[in-house]
Amino acid sequence: MNNSNKPNFFFRLLHELRRVIYIMLDEYRVILKDSGLTVVFLGATLVYPILYSSIYRNETIRDMPIAVIDESQSVRSRELVRRLDATPDLKVAYQFNNLEEAKEPFYKHKIHGVIYIPKDFNQKINRNEQATVSIYCDMSSFMYYRTMMLGANFGILEAGNDIKVERMNAAGITGRSAEISASPFRYEKNILFNEPMGFASFLMPVVLVLIIHQTLFFGITMLTGSLREEKLVTIDPQLRQRGKFFPTIFGKTLCYFTLYIVVCSYILLVVPRFFQFPHIGNPLDIIRFFIPFLLAVIFFSMLVSVFIRNRETALVIFPFFSVILLFLSGFSWPQSNIPWLWKTFGMIFPSTFGIQGYLKINSMGAGLPQVQFEYIALWIQTAVYFLATVFAYRIQMRTTER
Repeated sequence: MNNSNKPNFFFRLLHELRRVIYIMLDEYRVILKDSGLTVVFLGATLVYPILYSSIYRNETIRDMPIAVIDESQSVRSRELVRRLDATPDLKVAYQFNNLEEAKEPFYKHKIHGVIYIPKDFNQKINRNEQATVSIYCDMSSFMYYRTMMLGANFGILEAGNDIKVERMNAAGITGRSAEISASPFRYEKNILFNEPMGFASFLMPVVLVLIIHQTLFFGITMLTGSLREEKLVTIDPQLRQRGKFFPTIFGKTLCYFTLYIVVCSYILLVVPRFFQFPHIGNPLDIIRFFIPFLLAVIFFSMLVSVFIRNRETALVIFPFFSVILLFLSGFSWPQSNIPWLWKTFGMIFPSTFGIQGYLKINSMGAGLPQVQFEYIALWIQTAVYFLATVFAYRIQMRTTER
């Protein structure tokens, strides 16, 4: 009896495997036949990483045009202006007589900052008093503010050290002793993981992971909405058998997974190296980490797609989630300072753990043991969303049969 059951079991397994492969190939057919789905699954994943990376390729702002108003007209004030212009961040494009003259070029964005040196600047320094230098910055972009403050502070601090040395010389302390007295300790600046302090190195790893998450989510929900619009009320109309929906889930999952494992390799391994973004992580660790990430996103998207009734609904959900997921990832604001409610809410989405893990591996050189929390969390999400998808498909199948 056992011997007779073995061939039957083998043929049943082979039959189910054929169904899974058929559904996978049919899912590919649906994607390639629909131009909108092709654009989402293939076009967006190919173009978006190149587009965003090209926009932010310069990393930092250099020689930002500013104006200087030097009412002091002294040797010290001119030296300060020279030091400001010598910084790699700032370029003194204009010198005006008063603040009123600087308004028009400031409003027309010909300049992005103004430095005002008052008339009593030199006199206060000669009297050993504290002089004031006013900095006006264009806050229409945070990058303008960052560049202005870095360049201005560097120039002002360097000019201040020269004044300290002059005072030491006047007090009889000269040479190296004066330099040490002006700067009693020396420090070394070690910037970890983003040495040029570039905006692209800070932002693009997050965006790349979000592109994978959002295009996969949008594509799956859009596909389901399209089927519903065509009156195909069952989840998968091909090769239906009563209560047999596991091959459907596995076939769809295999289709999306095989497609996006190639997409992940392109976006996460090729793009950062081509644009010289941080890429110090082990490629094998990145691929291994993103296996549960892809599965979690697939099952999460399939679960949400059960409630999608038309193609347009996916278009509404897509941009709504994009901005939220971007900030919940904790890249723009430290996760330690995010309220526990929002931190807990962020754990619903695979992108939160995917972004954190990818940053640690790719930008910080961590291995899988260092991202164990995120790795296990993604496997837990995979299991939870898989069971929820099975439950949702079972309910929908029963509803369809009625």
